[in-house]
Amino acid sequence: MSFKYIKVMPLVDDILKSIPLSKELKEVKKKRDEDIIAVFKGESDKFIVIAGPCSADNEDAVCEYVSKLASLQDEVKEKIIIIPRLYTNKPRTTGKGYMGMAHQPKPSEAPNMVKGLKAIRKMHIRAMQESHLTAADEMLYPGNYPYLEDILSYVAVGARSVENQLHRLTISGLDVPAGMKNPTGGDIEVMLNSVQAAQMPHSFVYNAWEVKTTGNPLTHAILRGAVNPYGTNIPNYHYEDLIRLSDAYKKRELEYPGIIVDTNHANSSKKFGMQPRIAKEVMRSRNESKRLRKKVKGLMIESYLVEGAQKISENVFGKSITDPCLGWDATERLVRDLVELV
Repeated sequence: MSFKYIKVMPLVDDILKSIPLSKELKEVKKKRDEDIIAVFKGESDKFIVIAGPCSADNEDAVCEYVSKLASLQDEVKEKIIIIPRLYTNKPRTTGKGYMGMAHQPKPSEAPNMVKGLKAIRKMHIRAMQESHLTAADEMLYPGNYPYLEDILSYVAVGARSVENQLHRLTISGLDVPAGMKNPTGGDIEVMLNSVQAAQMPHSFVYNAWEVKTTGNPLTHAILRGAVNPYGTNIPNYHYEDLIRLSDAYKKRELEYPGIIVDTNHANSSKKFGMQPRIAKEVMRSRNESKRLRKKVKGLMIESYLVEGAQKISENVFGKSITDPCLGWDATERLVRDLVELV
């Protein structure tokens, strides 16, 4: 086999003990989880906004960004719950490019997975400590989830992972909301298959253990647009798309059917500046239909301190080194506008 075994990864308990979550922050997470879960169960009329950089690549910049979100959260707390989008793993379509802080704690340095696991846990805890906002992260590697399971209030499964059996089974064991994105080809039935599979109990092998899960009824759909065989982006956030997904949900006996709309990626053709317009259209659609008002629970927005994207070598503080993002000023305006539309 052409594997070079570099080092044994640390046990989960060892990482958690070396970088512990304080009693105070455990209480913060418990309260945040309750508030967020109430939205997905339909017990709260608040609206979810999951906002943050395409990839969380710099601890200081991320924490400054999240602190700004915290101030904004205080302002809009009666109607909106903000969840920082702190993605520490970055899936790459061709396998090329920066793969996230879990791989490379410093983007300019070589990969180091042990340092990466410690770095992402440290960053998440610091962000929570400074903002009292618990975050979302993407599950790119199901086996890494236990290193962050006491921290995250939301988990997303990406378009390239949504058909993977282990992702579906692992999500079935979570007790926080988890979003399944539609695959890059756009098939909503594939996405709903994943939602259905994750809502069911399962027995399987996980991190060298035989495990059993109870199913996660908080699993739901994320619409992120699609790409056709000719490379053309096809949005799926319009009123008709939302109704179509709502109809597809009705055919399945799924608990707490929910929809999150990703305003970037194929929905915007990665034109980050289109996100406010897309977000407002989704809100208008939601207000046109009682069905959609119940099902559309929130938006996912790619945003950072500085708008756009850069090469790693440019070193602009708070600017994305992967997909281009909305800047802070535009993000702040958008969230304030959303309050009027909730």
